[in-house]
Parts: sequence; structure tokens; C-alpha cells
Amino acid sequence: MLGIETSCDETAAAVVEETADAGRPWIVRSNVVASQADIHREWGGVVPELASRQHVRDICGVVERALEQASLRLDEIDGVAVTEGPGLVGSLLVGVSFAKSLAAARKLPLVPVHHLAGHIESLFLQNGPLALPSAVLVVSGGHTSLYLVTAPGAYRLLGRTRDDAAGEAYDKVAKLLGLGYPGGPVVDRLARQGNDRAIDLPLTRITHADRNAPQLPGRLDFSYSGLKTAVLRHVESRKAAGAWPPSDQEVADLCASFQRVVVESLLDRLFAAAGQYGAASAGIAGGVSANSRLRADALATGEKVGLPVYIPSLALSTDNAAMIAAAGLRRFAAGVRAGADLNADASLTL
Repeated sequence: MLGIETSCDETAAAVVEETADAGRPWIVRSNVVASQADIHREWGGVVPELASRQHVRDICGVVERALEQASLRLDEIDGVAVTEGPGLVGSLLVGVSFAKSLAAARKLPLVPVHHLAGHIESLFLQNGPLALPSAVLVVSGGHTSLYLVTAPGAYRLLGRTRDDAAGEAYDKVAKLLGLGYPGGPVVDRLARQGNDRAIDLPLTRITHADRNAPQLPGRLDFSYSGLKTAVLRHVESRKAAGAWPPSDQEVADLCASFQRVVVESLLDRLFAAAGQYGAASAGIAGGVSANSRLRADALATGEKVGLPVYIPSLALSTDNAAMIAAAGLRRFAAGVRAGADLNADASLTL
């Protein structure tokens, strides 16, 4: 399966192959990503129009490189999987249009994939079959959602962010501190040198149902706008006191304190959901799963409570096409196909 991913600012293509090994049903033959981080850094975040134009420039070369690394010719591909949403609509359209054209020209089956399903399937791609049911946290710059995987390919939404995604909060705090874009890696790096109790920041707890999704109880939802505002007020108070710009240690302490609250909130909901729904395992996927403290604390908590915790490799944590190809193989086996009318859906639900 050739996978294509263009939901935001990474142009990615990969080849994933089925095996006869029940313990590792899929193997990655290639996984190529062309990042646009350098393009968007000067703007402090992703500029949708620039992202779309760069996808157009990169998509052909990225697919060619993925086939080359997999040592395959195009006529040896059995199907094409592509992210249909959610994401930036202009970016999505580049991948969807390319995949539709390729599938039509080569008479290949076309399989549409939800971006978050791809992140969830990255856990199976990395680890093989998980113990089910599994509580899975998908956390990135655009998403913070909690799912119960009841069977392979069956996902039940348990909670989601009410406002900012966790990764988005990282980027906004980094921008506030002048640390550049993307913010997650630099905040994570600086936090290792700081005191995570130096600054008292709020941990949001939600106890009421989401008015936009009243079927969700609320207890497993997330919110990061208040935490972001608390960091802003702390910075403003320091400026008013004439104590700005801060020392390197003060920045490290603020990063560490912010990161502690984010990680505590994520793991609090994840393990609460695992207990509430009798999960046999837990997983964390998405770009923020690359965070060093989140990985370490999740594994330590899982060992403490006796629950296996699965996290993908760093290469499969951030946006990539191998996870899309894996999810495509899952859907292909279930008989899912798309026609020429497939369109990008920026707000596609899972």
C-alpha cells in the first residue's frame, strides 16, 4: 500500500507491506517526509497558502523517493491510501487530487483514511496487535482526543479538547517566550533544565458535558486555553515588575512548569479512561507523543498500575505516511474503497 499524507505542513509518502506474521502484520518498506518547518518558522506558525503551494512542489518527488527506498516500481503497488481529513483543506486537496489521479491512471484501488485513525494505527504498525480494549490518546498540534479502541479499526471517542490542542498550546507558549517555531521540541528541551514546581500554573478539570457534544460526559475532556492565559499573565506581571527579559533559568523553569501541567492533564485523563472502561492497554500517538516527559511519565505510570503502555517510534509519532498506509491496509481489508468523487474534508470526524 502506498500512503500519501498532506494534511498540514508535511508532504509524506510511504510504502507499507502486509506480512504473514500475525505478531507483526505490517512492515514499513519506506517512509519519506518533506518538512516545511523552515518555511513557516519565520511566520511563527503554519501559513495555509504557503503549505499548499509547497505540497504541490514536493508531492511527485516524495512519492518517487518512497518507491525508490522501497525498491519497488509503481506497477508493483497494490493500492493507494490517502488522508482525506481533517486538516488544512488546501493541503488535503493536494494529496487527495494526486492520489485520485494516480489510482485512476494505474487502475488501483483508492482507500480514504482519517488522519487520527492513522495516528492510532501507528501503534499497531510499531508494536503489532495491542491488548484490547485499549485507551488511546491522540495528541498533536491540531488534535487532543481520547479514544477507546474496542476492536481493530473500531474507535470510540471518549474525550477531546474544548479549545486549544496540547501541541498548539506548546507553540503559543514558545512564541510568547520568543523561542521560535515549532515550539514543542524547544520547550521540551529547555524544560529538562528547569524546576517544574517553580511557577504555580492551573490544571484544568472539566466536570460538565460539552454543549457541542452532550453525549460526552466531560470528565475526560481537555482544555488548554486557561493554561496558556496563565502563562501570558505570568509574563505580563514580570514585565510590569521590570523583570523582563528573563534569565535562561527563569525560561527553563517556566517551560518545565508548563510542561508538567500539560503532561499531568494528559495522563490523568488517559489512565482514568483506562480504568473506567476496563482497558487492557493504553497508547499515546501523535506529534506530542515524541515529548520526552510524556513518554517517560506514561511508561512509569503504566508500570506502576500494571497497564502496558504503547508509544510509536519518533519517526511514526509526527505526521507521516506510513501510518496512513497502515490504516489504509486496515480499511482495504474491510472492503473500503473510494471513487472519483472523493473530496477533502477539513473537519472530518472519527
